[in-house]
Amino acid sequence: MAPRKLQVACSGLGRMGARHALHFLNRTPRAELVAAFTPEPSEVAWAKIHLEPSGVTICTDYNEMLRHPGLEAVVVATVTTVHAEQAIKAIQANKHVLCEKPLSTSVEISQSVVDASKTKPHLKVTCGFSRRFDTSYRDAFDRMDSDAIGRPSIFRSQTCDKLDPSGFFVEYAQFSGGIFVDCNVHDIDLALWYFGQDSIVKSVVATGITAVQPELRKYKDVDNGVGIVEFWGGKLAYFYSSRMMAAGQHDMAEIIGTEDELSINANPIGTLVEMSEPTGIRRESPPHYYGRFEQAFVTEATEFTAACLDDSKLPFKLSGAVQAVKIGCALQESLNSGKKIYFDETGRRSEKAAL
Repeated sequence: MAPRKLQVACSGLGRMGARHALHFLNRTPRAELVAAFTPEPSEVAWAKIHLEPSGVTICTDYNEMLRHPGLEAVVVATVTTVHAEQAIKAIQANKHVLCEKPLSTSVEISQSVVDASKTKPHLKVTCGFSRRFDTSYRDAFDRMDSDAIGRPSIFRSQTCDKLDPSGFFVEYAQFSGGIFVDCNVHDIDLALWYFGQDSIVKSVVATGITAVQPELRKYKDVDNGVGIVEFWGGKLAYFYSSRMMAAGQHDMAEIIGTEDELSINANPIGTLVEMSEPTGIRRESPPHYYGRFEQAFVTEATEFTAACLDDSKLPFKLSGAVQAVKIGCALQESLNSGKKIYFDETGRRSEKAAL
């Protein structure tokens, strides 16, 4: 008898949704993509070429997709503004959920997904922070966790997207929540992972510029942003995001400890993980960065599928996704207000939010 496969549907077939759909269809042996939803005619046309011949049912109504016979899990990869709504509907329909980041651009709405998941504790509900599934980031975490660098104190991370002259990010800024919520949420999640999921923010401050896309100003956003987050307990995180990397996408991170430091993808031509030693820098040569980027999505799909089928533990708590949005929103507010924002030792703001 053939082993049972998880019956999966993908909601949204844009840039990220198409990637998820193809990975579940072709690169996740224990899953079977049975349905996909999109209201966009161009995405429907793409699906009829790339998905329908493999037996995938194409739906233009989300609720119809949820009613697909035997459906067990939903990947939510539509625009950010409907992530939470669709995730909650899937939970209410008794489906496991893998939701693209962020859950929402609102802390309160993000929390509503967590609250919905608590009503169905047997379901696996997670947020797609893909770098948590990247072998290099995991390698760095394991080294740090084994005290290889002493006490981690400074974290620097960046998300720098390839320059897109089409203006896509300008119009998307209406819905994205801003550069810190849209781009740096990955880096914020990493800081919470490396520093500890229970880390409490002490202050945030941010600034930014519009170097190549001045039209972003009408949506109170920038194409280059820098944010600094101080955590209680003497830890500091520095985030950089950019939408104008003409040479191509470059995401990287560095963890500086009291005894050593680790960097991931500091040099995208060579190694992803570098660790200094008394004799210099030890270099390890992994596959090309973009191959690793795709592999992280495959690992994410594989581990999510295994968690659903085997009732195994997910790699992180869903509540962490809310915490990441909270920090991203505070950075975006600081960017637009020009003010530093403070929090007490319980994580409560010392002043009323002005968003």
